[in-house]
Amino acid sequence: MIKIAPSILSADFARLGDEVAEIRAGGADYVHFDVMDGLFVPNISIGIPVLKSLRRATDMFLDVHLMIDRPLRYAEAFCDAGADLVNFHVEADSEENIRAAIEAVKARGKKAGITLKPKTPAEAAFAFLPLVDLVLVMTVEPGFGGQRFMADQMPKVAELRRRIDELALSCELEVDGGVDEHTAATTKAAGADVLVAGSAVFGRPDRAAAIRAIREA
Repeated sequence: MIKIAPSILSADFARLGDEVAEIRAGGADYVHFDVMDGLFVPNISIGIPVLKSLRRATDMFLDVHLMIDRPLRYAEAFCDAGADLVNFHVEADSEENIRAAIEAVKARGKKAGITLKPKTPAEAAFAFLPLVDLVLVMTVEPGFGGQRFMADQMPKVAELRRRIDELALSCELEVDGGVDEHTAATTKAAGADVLVAGSAVFGRPDRAAAIRAIREA
């Protein structure tokens, strides 16, 4: 069954613990935790102190997406703060350093993932697929929520699906950006396992209904 990972970037941070409790009760599978540094992407969001607080407030799976420059510097710290999975962009550093970041996360007993920006081809992930637990395809330019879904990224998703299946890997395939009850079917048809949705969940008064609509699309 498809997994839904609501992004807290669209949540009310004044009541974040309650917001996450609502999506848990509504059937969400993961919590997507977006970290932006103002360098790798043109925005600043949240970091380690918020993650520590959220970890104390929930037992949900925390899918931490680092949109930061040179993620190796902070990979272990995010693991120690409570991440269940730490995910970094292949564009954020050299292949050697991304491999080192993956190893650092695994050494902490956590799951590791990689992310591709819209302009990055699927091939950029191939060398990492046997090493990671999840690969994320961005269907918006990273940095801001509420952007329009980029359907032209679906061939990339399909190509990664084929590669993962050919190698018989357990790596999950995640899509993030503009996902809602209207675009979810397209991502599933391309082979996505996990759908990240921000405003399509937290922007709706009935979170359970929103999650169900995306899952059943």
